[in-house]
Formats: sequence, C-alpha cells, structure tokens
Amino acid sequence: MNILWIEDFGQLDSGVNTLTVMFQNLLSFDKMDKDSLNLIDYPNQLAEFCQQQASVHCIYLCRNYFDYAEFKENNSIVNKMDAIILDIRLNNGDHVDFDLAIPEPYKNTAEFHKNAGFYIFNDLIHLGVPAEKMCFMTGEDSTFGDFKTRCLEIYVPQIECFEKRDTKGYDKLRIWLKKQETPYTQLRRGIMTACQDLKTSPIRFNKFIKDPEKQVNSTDMHDYLGVLENFLPLRDPDGDKEEKDKKQALYKLFIRTLAHEWEAADFIKGEAWIMKCTRNWITHNSTLFNALDETMVAYLFMINMRLMFSFNESVQPCEKMLLNLFANEDLIDTEVFKNQNKNKLIPFKTPYLNLREIVSKENDIIDTKNKQKSSENKKKISFIKDAIYFNEIANNLQQSESDRRNDKVLFTNVLYQMLFLNLSIPRITIGKGKTLEITFKDFDYAKKPYLFELARYIYSRSFSVEK
Repeated sequence: MNILWIEDFGQLDSGVNTLTVMFQNLLSFDKMDKDSLNLIDYPNQLAEFCQQQASVHCIYLCRNYFDYAEFKENNSIVNKMDAIILDIRLNNGDHVDFDLAIPEPYKNTAEFHKNAGFYIFNDLIHLGVPAEKMCFMTGEDSTFGDFKTRCLEIYVPQIECFEKRDTKGYDKLRIWLKKQETPYTQLRRGIMTACQDLKTSPIRFNKFIKDPEKQVNSTDMHDYLGVLENFLPLRDPDGDKEEKDKKQALYKLFIRTLAHEWEAADFIKGEAWIMKCTRNWITHNSTLFNALDETMVAYLFMINMRLMFSFNESVQPCEKMLLNLFANEDLIDTEVFKNQNKNKLIPFKTPYLNLREIVSKENDIIDTKNKQKSSENKKKISFIKDAIYFNEIANNLQQSESDRRNDKVLFTNVLYQMLFLNLSIPRITIGKGKTLEITFKDFDYAKKPYLFELARYIYSRSFSVEK
C-alpha cells in the first residue's frame, strides 16, 4: 500500500518514535539509522527507507504545500497513492519559503499556509481521490470541527480526523490505515506496480505465436501494460449488492482484457495452457467468470505476466503484494512443500482422476438422454471427448453441452490445478496384468523461486492440506 503523508512537524517529533507509533502495523523502523534521519530537511528519506526494506508498503512524505505541488507535478496521485494522511497547519518556518507564490486567488500567505491542509484536501477531491481514502491527523481539532461543519453545509464529502495530542488518535489512525488495506487495494497496487516495472522487460510472449505477422512488438506491449495499469479505479467498488456486482463485472472485464492477446497464441505448452484456456472460456462461456475474487484475478495476472515477459526468477515486489492476498491458515509450510516436491508426494492423481470421473459420469447422463432422444427421433447430444492431458480433459468438458461446463467452483479449482498438472504431465502406461498405470512427470519447483512460492500459496486451493 502506498501512503502520501503530508506533515510539517510543527507539533510533532520527526524521529523514529513518531514513525513507529503511526505506522508500526505496516512496517518496522528498527533498522532505520536514527543518527542520519532528518525528515525536516530530507523528506525523501522515508520513501527510500521503505524501498530499501523491500516492503510492500511505501510512505511518501510532503512537509508543506510546495512539497505537495512538486509531488503532484511529478506523479499521478490517483494512480500512485492508496491512502492519504493530511495535517491542517503546514506553516513550519523550518522548511516553508513564505516568499514563494501561493495559488490564485489567495492573498494572505500566512493564513494560506496555516490552513494549507484544507486546500490540499479540496485539490485532491478535484483530482478524483475519494474522501474515504483520506484522513486528517492534526492538532487543530477545533479548526477541523469548523471545516467539517462547512463541508456538511455545502455537501462536500465527509472525512475522518484523528487527534495528534491524544494517544487514542494514533490507535484510531492505525485502525483506519488497516481498513484501507482491502483485498481490492492490494490487488490494484500489485497490478499497477507490475505494469510499471515490466515496461522495459524483454518480451517472451512471441515464443507462443508461430505466425510472425501475429507477433507483438514493444509498442504493442507498452500499450497493453498501460491499459492494465489504469484499469482498476482508486475507489474500491464494495458495499451493497449493486456495488459488489459492479466489482464482479469489473474483474471479469479485466480478465477478458488480460487474456485477449492469447487469441493469437498457437504454440502452447506448460502453464501457458492456463491463459489459453482462460481466453477461450471467457470468450465462449463468460458466465463462468461471474464470481471472480481478488485471489483468482491475482493468480491469472501473475501467470500471464510471467508468460508474456522475461524477468528475474526471484519473487518480485509486485508478486509479494499479490501473494499476500492468498495468505491464510491453510498456507502450506515451506519445508513441508519442499518435502512433498522432493519425495513425489504432491497428490496430482486426485484432481486428475476426479476430473476424469466427472467426464465419465456426464457421458453416462448423455447416454441416457440419447436413448430417450433416439426413441423420439431427436438429434443426439455429442459425448465429451476423452483425453490424456488435464487441460484437454477440462477443455473438452467446457466445449460440451454438459451442465457441468457452467460449474464455477469446479473450473476455478481446475485453473489452479492446471499449474501443477501442466508442469507434471500425466503418463499412462500398461503395467503388469495389462492394467493402466498413471504416473506424473517430476518437476522441481525450487529451481524457480517465483514458481515455488506461487505453487505453495495456491496449494490449498488445488489439493487438500493435511493439518
């Protein structure tokens, strides 16, 4: 989560203690060099520290109106920020140049800086930042009370305010910050960070396209990333049923846009089948994607980016943000997963045979229906085709007339399971007594750290986890 903090330190200590009491739930400041810390003169030290710690959170500090104006000029605040903390009085003479021009039509320089936080709040509203993404943290409680009254009178959106001089104010601020860190916010920030980071990465996607005329170039991919980066709005569309329906529609459209490029792909292997199937299924049976959640969107996005671009095989900052969406009590332990992988204990056979059994039962139902249709001289239903590979079995079921093709839970699980079953493909051999035996190709997830972590985080969604 990215936070814009606007604070002049006129009534607040600028040291580590303040940082800790405000942001301790987001990151630790134990490794910060207290002797060299000087936020009054070098406000960028805070964001630089967050980046050095490889934190999924980053705090950008502006000390006054002029810092804010410069930050706004160099950044898209609506895109870059997830939450904003404002002080009201921004007139600390240690860093404010009162000779610099203030915005028109204001004339009283001293009065403007005394209430600059209000000006910035209104400016942010005009930029498109929702009021619920902002709060005041101030020692000017009475001044804020007047401002709140005026806002009510002219129908300006309400905003939270916390008191600096009250320890409960800091508790409330931390609770407010935690509420800002919704799954939607984490998803949006992870997607935007990835799109920004990947704009200079080499293109890998063309290896899945045989026809040179259909291959993409750097301009195509730059535009593609730009569309994805700006797709999800800052405001979390969550609330009543209508709002939640809007979010579902937004996620479905995002996945349709994400997967659209795979129409040109015709040389598919490994985990690329996940995106090829997603593209085909959302095109021909879009209702299958009517109940997407943040974890599935994040999963498909991470898979897609790794297939489309070549970059470091370690887990990237954007992937850490997105993987946090999967964190729960069922997350398989690192050493347990290593042991499962090393000793061939991952239960590939369970989902593979389950899907085959579903197809077999559906074909039995089709057979019964066809007998009835035969007696009535009606057109028969085609049987679901048999296949060996997991993605082909799933795709054949999806292309059939079976009611199970609309089973959202089934196909959500299938998309997760594809990561495992398209890397560890099945082999069917004839054993003793001429019985069919199924084994699965060995795949060492540890060779690719990002793949190891992704597989570990979706393990409980693909297989049952032994407690």
